[in-house]
Amino acid sequence: MSARGDLAVIIPARNESDRISATVKAASTIPGVDIVVVVDDGSVDGTGAEAAHAGAIVARHARNRGKAAAMETGAEAVRVIESERHERDGQVGPATPSRHLLFLDADLAETAADASPLTEPVLAGQADMTIAVFSDRVRQGGHGFVVALSGSGIMRATGWRPVQPLNGQRCLTRAAFEAGLPLAPGFGVETGLTIDLLRRGLRITEVEVPLAHRATGSDWRSQVHRARQFLDVGRALAARQAGPRAR
Repeated sequence: MSARGDLAVIIPARNESDRISATVKAASTIPGVDIVVVVDDGSVDGTGAEAAHAGAIVARHARNRGKAAAMETGAEAVRVIESERHERDGQVGPATPSRHLLFLDADLAETAADASPLTEPVLAGQADMTIAVFSDRVRQGGHGFVVALSGSGIMRATGWRPVQPLNGQRCLTRAAFEAGLPLAPGFGVETGLTIDLLRRGLRITEVEVPLAHRATGSDWRSQVHRARQFLDVGRALAARQAGPRAR
């Protein structure tokens, strides 16, 4: 990690002990990154320990609180780290959080190093938030109904439909992140954040990146996961009056 960068990486993680170390090490090599925070969201394996051993700063939830809460915890951890460094360096006055925030999934492993293109429009002042579009599409075990729900809801609310509306790989300015607070709960966070920022007139750009994560399977656990996603996305849309229209 660089001595003083413009970027902080935040990785929400739950039970990802097999991949989190590789993800942290790869994320640390992204140009401009000098802080990597892993939020261990109630893991029951060694996720937190593996992340710390790989060099991440670890914030832990004693119980699983969901992705949105993990993202908020990570952003607050970055703010505290910046403040502590500000005081350590003997700077006068309160610290103003300045690093852009790059959110990455915990299971990207070595491919996390290829997230750099996501940061470029934000660093150049050309976008307030970027959303990843995976160039290597991973075949999922589901039928795309959650993606369709999110995409169509964002379209109804804003007039724009992202290619991968649920993609969690996003880079945004601190100001954009704070403009999106409070985040939509759970797995509705990406859908809600996209709608909220667009409605506030902020600029969102999609960026194709060669990232890859673990494919969601078709077993019963995966189906339960998709059901939770569907409910959370539906709640995020309903809260923004952007849910499916009654027939």
